[in-house]
Amino acid sequence: MAEAVKETIETTLEELEQPRWAVISFERLERGNLAYAAAVSLLNDLDSKGVAGLCIVTDEVAARLAA
Repeated sequence: MAEAVKETIETTLEELEQPRWAVISFERLERGNLAYAAAVSLLNDLDSKGVAGLCIVTDEVAARLAA
């Protein structure tokens, strides 16, 4: 059981490091193809500038919203 948990955590961390994340707002796709940490940084930057409705999603979801 502990090994399965360890594998799940490692897989999740790998996914967060992949450039597959996007930041969206109420208005548009702000930027995609980001590692999760970069998406968090962008979200915080945009939030400090008053951009409303910010959310981090996968690029796949962002593409559906843009269509």
